[in-house]
Amino acid sequence: MAIDLRTVSITPLRQTFGHLARRMGADKPASRYLEATMDLQPVENYHYRPTWEPERDIFDTRRTAITMKDWYALKDPRQYYYGAWTLARGKMQEIAEGDFDLVEDLGLAAAYPAAGKELALKVFLPLRHVAWGSNLNKAYVSSYAYGIAMSQAACYASMDQLGVAQYVSRLGLAFNDLDALAEAKTAWLEGAEWQELRRYMEDVMVGQDWFEVLIAQDFALEGLLYPLIYERFNEKLNAAHGPVFSMLTRFQREWFGETTKWLDAVLKACAADNPENKAQLATWIKAWRERALAALKPVAQLAFGDEADAILEELVLNLNARAAKAGIAL
Repeated sequence: MAIDLRTVSITPLRQTFGHLARRMGADKPASRYLEATMDLQPVENYHYRPTWEPERDIFDTRRTAITMKDWYALKDPRQYYYGAWTLARGKMQEIAEGDFDLVEDLGLAAAYPAAGKELALKVFLPLRHVAWGSNLNKAYVSSYAYGIAMSQAACYASMDQLGVAQYVSRLGLAFNDLDALAEAKTAWLEGAEWQELRRYMEDVMVGQDWFEVLIAQDFALEGLLYPLIYERFNEKLNAAHGPVFSMLTRFQREWFGETTKWLDAVLKACAADNPENKAQLATWIKAWRERALAALKPVAQLAFGDEADAILEELVLNLNARAAKAGIAL
């Protein structure tokens, strides 16, 4: 019996969903990101108002001083929807797990010089509490932000910070087992050099305007903290004691470099929308940048001693340059 195989081309009746066709025009194919993002949040026919805030709708643009002609202008340049985000993070986690396995198999953590171990634990390990606070603050942004474009990206960043907190804790366990975590908690609660940073985190946690929380946590604090610890402090430990610390913090460095692209794109779109946004963003950034600088100064002195002021000054210039690139003059 002969079987005749033929290729049949079927022309689709339409290229995309109705809500995207209304925004983009008919017969224009959309990416998975756009399909999973644009105009998906309910905007009308709410059945009830939230009992904890009856003066507002469940999704309400008035929860921030920022205004937008179109909240879906705050798109993510990484094009992360749930599937793409899980694939990207799965790959990063696989690499990070390989690094931890290699360090354990070769006994590199045990062989790490005692002086480097002590400095790393003293400066680095209390930061797991910052990562946990960051998880909460980003979850707040995700909960109250307007538009799926913003809320889903903040939700992914929130979950990422849980991963960061776990990787920080695992480094502590690798260097000094459970004692390291207990000592880091005591330092966070009682150490004089950590109290300003702890106060900063707690003040952000009770912030009401979700966009201001985003600025305080993601731009002002992490915009200084990550370059300080995962670039400068990492370089210092590498030069003095070898690359083990660098191997065990790879996830955080890659995460910050990638997430910065999202945050800068959000600020740029927001500032370009109207001059009031630009002025409000500049006010928030200047206020929280100064507080973040004061909070990180004792930590920088722990890490770098007399060089701390010069390093922080350089990091502030870099942060200002990021703001300027987004169209925000400080």
